[in-house]
Amino acid sequence: MSLSIRRARPDEAGLVLAFILELAEYEKLSHEVEATEQTIAEALFGSNPRLYCAIGEWDGEAVGFAVWFTNFSTFSGRHGIYLEDLYVRPSHRGKGLGKALLVYLAKECVDNGWSRLQWAVLDWNAPSIAFYKSLGAVMMDDWTLCRVSGPALRRLAGSAN
Repeated sequence: MSLSIRRARPDEAGLVLAFILELAEYEKLSHEVEATEQTIAEALFGSNPRLYCAIGEWDGEAVGFAVWFTNFSTFSGRHGIYLEDLYVRPSHRGKGLGKALLVYLAKECVDNGWSRLQWAVLDWNAPSIAFYKSLGAVMMDDWTLCRVSGPALRRLAGSAN
């Protein structure tokens, strides 16, 4: 049995979208998915990509992914990685793929001199929280994630003078 991690290829936007849809179903958030194969392809492989994807393979079969982008810490004065999605198909969990994807991203940070790797996890997802803690992740309970989207985003944008 072999495990490998590699960058997604331009012909794999459909695969990436399939993983996104599976993750959304797992997180009970399928109703929030607006992405299409075209929007994913443009984000990952367009003329100015700002989104990146690593594919986890088991014996040559794509069974997981990590989608990420760079962020910036004004305190450290350096970039970092924000992990948007991490997903391994249930049939392949427990084989080290999730850890391998996070190791891949940690190496990306270290190799580029970036200061951190961060992400959010749903508070009900106890197995993932335990897994992340086992890798040394610190839960940032003193921070609250904020989001403005949909009609509220349009209202805020329209309130400019």
